[in-house]
Amino acid sequence: MARSDAVEAGPPLETVESVFRVSAVDRDGSTLRYVGRPLVPPEPMMRELWPAFREVGYEVRLTTVERGGRPRPPSVDAPDPDPHGTVGADDGRPGTTADGKPGTTADDARTGTTADGKPGTTADDARTGTTVDGKPGTTAADERLGTTTDDARPLSGVGLSGGDDRRYVLVAEPIDVGIDGVPWTNLLLFLATVLSTLFAGAQWYYIDPFAQPTEIWRAWPFSVAILLVLGVHEMGHYVLSRYHRVNASLPYFLPVPTLIGTMGAVIKMKGRMPDRRALFDIGVAGPLAGLVATVAVTVVGLHLPPVHAPQNVVEESGVVIQLGYPPLLELLATAVDQPLYREDPTTAVNPVVIGGWVGMFVTFLNLIPVGQLDGGHILRAMAGELQETIAALVPGALFALAGYLYYVGDYSGNSVFIWVFWGLFAALIAAAGPARPVDDGRLDRGRLVLGVVTFVLGVLCFMPVPIAIVG
Repeated sequence: MARSDAVEAGPPLETVESVFRVSAVDRDGSTLRYVGRPLVPPEPMMRELWPAFREVGYEVRLTTVERGGRPRPPSVDAPDPDPHGTVGADDGRPGTTADGKPGTTADDARTGTTADGKPGTTADDARTGTTVDGKPGTTAADERLGTTTDDARPLSGVGLSGGDDRRYVLVAEPIDVGIDGVPWTNLLLFLATVLSTLFAGAQWYYIDPFAQPTEIWRAWPFSVAILLVLGVHEMGHYVLSRYHRVNASLPYFLPVPTLIGTMGAVIKMKGRMPDRRALFDIGVAGPLAGLVATVAVTVVGLHLPPVHAPQNVVEESGVVIQLGYPPLLELLATAVDQPLYREDPTTAVNPVVIGGWVGMFVTFLNLIPVGQLDGGHILRAMAGELQETIAALVPGALFALAGYLYYVGDYSGNSVFIWVFWGLFAALIAAAGPARPVDDGRLDRGRLVLGVVTFVLGVLCFMPVPIAIVG
């Protein structure tokens, strides 16, 4: 693709060259590559270029290519890539370095001359592989491989001073927030989760799925309740991702043979968050949308008839599984004046209520403020880098909760193991760190208030012992 076509597809070249000296531009299908060198450190450079590329429909990232062709992203915490001022724009003298020696200006690089009158390299020459003095140069393809034709020189003088042979490349790819074709993986996982929730739900209706496999369809209200609260939660994230033009997949449901037949659902997100508003909106949309569905499912379930355990099950069972009820469930039961059948071992709430219970528990877990959980996204948007300090304390708090319940509350290890597991998981994802928006400006007051309300709702979904095994 001609250089002019590639330049025309991206943002104005002068915008790019305000922070990144361009020596070659190449287009490979829909991907644009700008070869050159940064004029400022990577992090402020990317903050400057991000909105310009997004405006024309591209998401941009910075990579480096070492001699030998191994690409890698540069650290945003790296020092100024030009510590000796060889590309300084502040010395006021075109074509000179900070120490007064002849250098190359951005205009000189394009015209093929340096300030001392020696031949340089034009952007077009860099593409075609020749310099103006007739010696072999570097093609765009060579740049992608990280080599020059003589395998010795940095591209067109854009290598870093001090012997750094890396080439810097801005890679711009089209923003794609649509659905390409039929999402077969999502559909197959969804169907598998339908089956796994029917299988698990049958047991809540006292149907033996092994002895009566043709009867598991009767658990469809439980399956619908589970899929609804999980699906609405994830679709909240998806819709706001589309709104903020952040590429995200449709939900992936996770079928697992547990008490509820699933480990939840997730969406996969690509690219960086443009700003704190997008990070907050996408993070908060899932819990709030999921809670709306959860409240609706719970209220419906509370009005459905309870299930009664067969007498033989009551007599033979030596182990009883008891669910803890979070404050939100207690409040809803009180509001609609429906019992929760705590004291009757032969009667339990309708399994649809269990679907609401799942929605509340999932909401609490997702609002734990670590890493890239929903709570981590929300708190990072609200508190900035302070979120990482708070996240570092969370695993210890979960371990302390498990220890208190085991040694003081006298609960079994099986009942408190869930908090040990989540303590380990929280430590792992906290170490991975939160999402970092490109524009790290402060949130508006309305979103800060909404964030506080969301965390309060999360506390109402907390239960110290979610599942207790008795007997």
